Amino acid sequence: MSTTSSSSSAHALHDYALLADGERGALIGPDGAVDWLCAPTWHDGAVFASLIGGRGAYSVTPRGRYVPGGYYEEGTLIWRSRWVTAAGVVECREALAFPGEPDRLVLLRRLIAVDGPADVRVALDPHADYGRAPTGSPRRDESGVWHIDSDRAHLRWQGAPAATPRPAGLTADLRLEPGTTHDLILECSTTALPHQPPKAARAWAATERAWREAVPPLTHTVAAGDARRAYAVLHGVTSHGGGMVAAATTSLPERAETGRNYDYRYVWIRDQSYAGQAAAAAGAPDLLDAAVRFVSERLIADGPRLAPAYSVHGDPVPQQEDLDLPGYPGGFSRVGNHVSQQFQLDCFGEALLLFAAAQRADRLDGDGWKAAALAVQAITERRYEPDAGIWELAPRRWTHSRLACVAGLRALADAAPRHPLADTCTRLAATVLAEATADSVHPDGHWQRAPDDPAVDTALLLPAVRGALPPDDARTRATHAACREQLARDHFVYRFRHDDRPLEEAEGAFLLCGFVMALAEHQQGRTTEAFRWFERNRGACGASGLYAEELDIAQRQLRGNLPQAFVHALLLETAARLAQEPERGARRSQGS
Repeated sequence: MSTTSSSSSAHALHDYALLADGERGALIGPDGAVDWLCAPTWHDGAVFASLIGGRGAYSVTPRGRYVPGGYYEEGTLIWRSRWVTAAGVVECREALAFPGEPDRLVLLRRLIAVDGPADVRVALDPHADYGRAPTGSPRRDESGVWHIDSDRAHLRWQGAPAATPRPAGLTADLRLEPGTTHDLILECSTTALPHQPPKAARAWAATERAWREAVPPLTHTVAAGDARRAYAVLHGVTSHGGGMVAAATTSLPERAETGRNYDYRYVWIRDQSYAGQAAAAAGAPDLLDAAVRFVSERLIADGPRLAPAYSVHGDPVPQQEDLDLPGYPGGFSRVGNHVSQQFQLDCFGEALLLFAAAQRADRLDGDGWKAAALAVQAITERRYEPDAGIWELAPRRWTHSRLACVAGLRALADAAPRHPLADTCTRLAATVLAEATADSVHPDGHWQRAPDDPAVDTALLLPAVRGALPPDDARTRATHAACREQLARDHFVYRFRHDDRPLEEAEGAFLLCGFVMALAEHQQGRTTEAFRWFERNRGACGASGLYAEELDIAQRQLRGNLPQAFVHALLLETAARLAQEPERGARRSQGS
């Protein structure tokens, strides 16, 4: 095959849909092109990398003029691309066979001539290693199935026996009569493929059944449909080992041409803990158990030297390096992440909050308690060390990190008051809170970012939401008021003020923080305001219902990697908690 670049262009993040099977994910654009797919797993090289300027794409696109659209089937990551053409309506039902196998992906695509005939062009042009690997000549066997090799990737493609090899890959023109369907099945593996190719009907039936079993009804939440989609996204980005990647992509810039490009295809302990707590709030134990298992294993292995992030296999995150690719427009391409060089104290507090949620659900086992003891030990030993904090900035004694530990310690003690660890947690929480109060309360009464930084930060709302302090504590209320006054605009919120520029010029509104604000309002008993925040940020998704990290308010564009798991986690948690009465005044101002 030719080594020329794919002709596919990147789209606005708003327009992409995600397919995921737990082991990897694909982004599909409105033109029916799979612009991103890594194999065999999340952090491996992409076989379709046109999203960041590499070679490789797989498209199913109507011929002639069309208007694109699409939707997820309820409670699944089965996507239906839908195009209105001059001749009628054509859909492509698509999914990664679910649950996925660790070493082999199966991408299912079923064309449907919904109304009128459908004329569709199909093109397959795989290139492993982010498009850098050469691809061998395609081979068609006696049954009309195509076989293609690119580096370690072995691909098998059913459904287009008459495809023609061209410089840009295999292409085929398909015509469907009204009411008919046509199946395409692509397999990709780094090991030998099974002797028999999968059957479409059987693969679809198994995938439908698995999604029905995986995603609970969540009828007790507000916005249950969105809560279910958020849960499906979180389930889709969680591997069989329990690790949940922060996002499916790398190098999608948070702000064009500012250098803020990162690889989020790894498991952040904090994000994993958020997802587990959200699952607990929603009464969905599978994701809670997965989070507890992964975080426990990492703490037992590494103890106080816990890294902020790991691969889905529990391995260290590789060092950051740039790829020789153009990158997503406005950015550049890189893989790996410098997070492995950081210390993030709040991870230990978030882990304890996760374990407390599991204990309240009677799901914390012996390994979980062993891991909890190690997290408490880590807070005892390392709480005076400067850390990178939740936003991964230059090391400081970030107030949020310390208060997150207070919240975790208190939550675990409250969840198991008779456990031998409870007294230690209570005493340590009081000590850490007193230390933070001594050096990090602003003269105006709100928590400030660090002893040497008097500014406010929306992250400082979260420890109170988690129980570090009661809702009626003066510091809680002052911090809430300061965030609303200094960091909020039209029911969107920013993390912190970077400099003297207007907030929206420094970065996008941070959607995680918007949902945290909704939780804070709910905790204060301001129900109407809580729903305003929830609805405003719930509406900041793309056409498929996916959220990135930030929203550029002026352009109404998503920014950052996609989908951002912690945003979906906080949406799920907020949807569950807004359906409940706020728990107010349960804790007085202890240790202050």
